[in-house]
Amino acid sequence: MKKISITLLGIIALILVSCSGSDVYRGSWKATDSQNSQFELNFDAKNFSVTDSSGKVETFNYTQNSVNISNGVSTYGIQLSDGRAFQITFPIPKKQTVALMKDGNGVPVFAISRDEYIKYEELYNLK
Repeated sequence: MKKISITLLGIIALILVSCSGSDVYRGSWKATDSQNSQFELNFDAKNFSVTDSSGKVETFNYTQNSVNISNGVSTYGIQLSDGRAFQITFPIPKKQTVALMKDGNGVPVFAISRDEYIKYEELYNLK
């Protein structure tokens, strides 16, 4: 009985931890949208903020709802508290400093980088 209780507690802890954002994408990012407008994104464990070039900040609560790793390409799914869904894809295997943020339909929203503003076209040329 004690073993079952410990296992159940472990599973519950794993579920609670998995709902918060991954360490892979937590932190600050430089983001560029399809019109080449520049933004700053900052991911915390349960919310992220988007700051535009004028300094206006919007904050969104989210939970991470999926992780998919295929051929070295990692994709993390997040669900906003208002129901919208996004994917954060790291398209270059073993490189977690550039990514593509897509909406629930797979349409790119931001090309993001830890170091510099990049355009969508540049994302796959950064090897």
